[in-house]
Amino acid sequence: QVQLVESGGGLVQAGGSLRLSCAASGRTFSRYAIAWFRRAPGKEREGVSSISSSGYTYYVDSVKGRFTISRDNAKNMVYLQMNSLKPEDTAVYYCAAGQYLSGSYNEREYSNWGHGTQVTVSS
Repeated sequence: QVQLVESGGGLVQAGGSLRLSCAASGRTFSRYAIAWFRRAPGKEREGVSSISSSGYTYYVDSVKGRFTISRDNAKNMVYLQMNSLKPEDTAVYYCAAGQYLSGSYNEREYSNWGHGTQVTVSS
C-alpha cells in the first residue's frame, strides 16, 4: 500500500506552465504504476497520463505534446509537467497508484488515491 499526496496546483494564465508532484509513502512504490486523473467542473473524472513501474509513459490525446509524466523512484515521487496550459485543463488533478498496470485509466484498477490539487487556467 502507498499513500499519495499531490501538490503544485494553482492559478495560471493560458499558455503557462505548472508542475504537479505526487509524493508517495511506502517501500514498494517502485512496483506501482502511477496515473494522473482530473475532474473538471461538471464532468466525470478522466485519465490524463500514466507511467508504468518500468517507466513506460502514456498520454491521452488532449495532452500529448503538452504534458510530460516522470517518476523518481529514489524519492518516491511522480511529476506531471504541464505546458501550454489551456482553460479546458482546469480541473482537480489526482494521482493514483495501482500494481501490474500499464496504460490503464480504469479507476477501479487503482487502489490508492490522493486527495487532489486544483489547477485553474485563466483565459
